[in-house]
Amino acid sequence: MSFNMDEPLTPAGRLFVQPEMNTIINCVLGLDRPVVGIDIARSVISNSLIVKHPRFTSLLVKDKKGREHWKHVELELDRHIMYLPDPVSESTDDETAVNEYLADLTVSCPLSTDKPLWEVHILGAHKCVVMRFHHALGDGVSLLSLMLTMCRKVSDGDTMPTLETRASSKSKDRESIGSWLWKVVKMIWFTLIYMFEFIMRSLWLRDKETVVRGGAGVELWPRKLATAKFRLDDMKTVKSAVENATINDVLFGVISLGLSRYLEDHSTKPLKEGLRITGAAMVNLRPSSGLQEITELMKNKSGSRWGNKFGMMLLPSYYHKNGSDPLQYLKRAKTMIDRKKLSLEAYFSYKIGYFVMKVLGAKFASLLNYRIICNTTFTISNVVGPKEEFMIAGIPVTYIRATSTSMAHAITMHMVSYAGKADMQILVAKELIPHPEKLAKCFEDALLEMKEAALKIQREIPSK
Repeated sequence: MSFNMDEPLTPAGRLFVQPEMNTIINCVLGLDRPVVGIDIARSVISNSLIVKHPRFTSLLVKDKKGREHWKHVELELDRHIMYLPDPVSESTDDETAVNEYLADLTVSCPLSTDKPLWEVHILGAHKCVVMRFHHALGDGVSLLSLMLTMCRKVSDGDTMPTLETRASSKSKDRESIGSWLWKVVKMIWFTLIYMFEFIMRSLWLRDKETVVRGGAGVELWPRKLATAKFRLDDMKTVKSAVENATINDVLFGVISLGLSRYLEDHSTKPLKEGLRITGAAMVNLRPSSGLQEITELMKNKSGSRWGNKFGMMLLPSYYHKNGSDPLQYLKRAKTMIDRKKLSLEAYFSYKIGYFVMKVLGAKFASLLNYRIICNTTFTISNVVGPKEEFMIAGIPVTYIRATSTSMAHAITMHMVSYAGKADMQILVAKELIPHPEKLAKCFEDALLEMKEAALKIQREIPSK
C-alpha cells in the first residue's frame, strides 16, 4: 500500500488535531425504515473498503518530539459501532431529536484516541445512521466517497453511487494575448488585495459586533442545530437569472440575503447599511477522483495520495435593509466569488499555513487559524452528493446531512445535495442564537424570494 506502518500526518491533518481546531465531521444518513440490531451494520462495514483503508485502521500517536503519526493496529470493529434502539431525545419529532443529538456531539463527545478515529452511531428509533470521522482522516469529499462504497443505487443494487466530478471551466474559444495578459494582471491584483486582508484578519481586523458574531471561547458553548431545506430545481431557476452563475453563487446569495433578513428582525440596535459580515470557507486544493482514487489507494505501491490539502477563502457578505432586489444579492455574490476564484488566495493561504507549520510548529499555526476564525462571523461549505437515490444495507436513504464540531464561530453551515434536494445544517451557539430554526427559515425564504424574482424576469421576457 502507499501508506507506511507509521506515517506522519499531513500539515492540514496536524492542524485539525490541535485543541483549538479539533475537528470531527458528523455525517447523517436518513433511512426509509429503522436498522434493527447491530449485526447488519457490522456486516456492511466489514465488507466495505473502510476496514481495508490504512487511515481507518491506524491510531493517532505522537513520537518523542511530539509529532503526530499514524500507527497501524488490528481493527476491533465492535468498538466503532454504537447501536441506540431507544429515543435519544424527549422530542417526538425525529428531525429535532437527531439535531439535538448531533448538537450535543459537537461540543461534548470527542473521538477516543485509543482506537482509529471514526465511529458509527445507529439511532434505531429515529431511522438514521450517524457516521463520525475525524477531519485528520481526510477531506470531506474523500470521506463521503469512501462512505458511499458501503452503499448501492436503488435503481441498480449492484452498482455503487458516485459523486459528480467538477467539469472543466476552460473555454473552447482561444483567448487573445491581450485578454490573457489582462486576466493575469487581475489575478495578481486580486491576490495582493485578498492576501493583505488575510494577514490583517489574522492580526487585528475583525467584523463588527452583531447578534450572530462569536469569538474566542465560543467553540466551548452549548450548541443547537437546525436544518434549512432547499430544492435544487429552485436554485437552478435562480441561477438561470444571472449569466454564468453557479449553485455556489446562489448559495452565497441566499446566505447574504438570509442573514440580512435575520439581522433586520433580531438586532438589538440599528445596523449600518452595507455592514460587512465575513464568512470563512475551506477550499480543497487536492484533486479528488472519488471512488477511483480510493480504489487506486488500495493497490500495492499505489502513488495515490490521501489526506487534507486546504486553503482558506474569506467571503464577505453585506447587510442591506428590506426592500432591496433579492437578485442583487446573487449578483454581488457572483462578482465577489469570481474574483476570489481568479485570485490565488486559497493557494497562498495554504502556503502561509504550511510555512508557519514548518518553521514555528503546529501550535502556532493553529493559533493563527484560530485568530482568523475569531475575527470572522461564520463558516460555510458545500458538498455535491449523489444525484441518484441509493440504499445502505438494502434500506433506501432519504437524506444526507453533515455538520462538524463547533468552532469560535457562532454559525457553522454545511450544505450537502442529494437526489434533487439540498439540506444545510446550521450549527449555532444557542446563547447567541437561541432559535436557529428562525435563521433556517430566513434562508429558505431567501431562496423563494430570489426564485420569485427570477420567475418574474422570465415572465417579462417576450416570448419568441
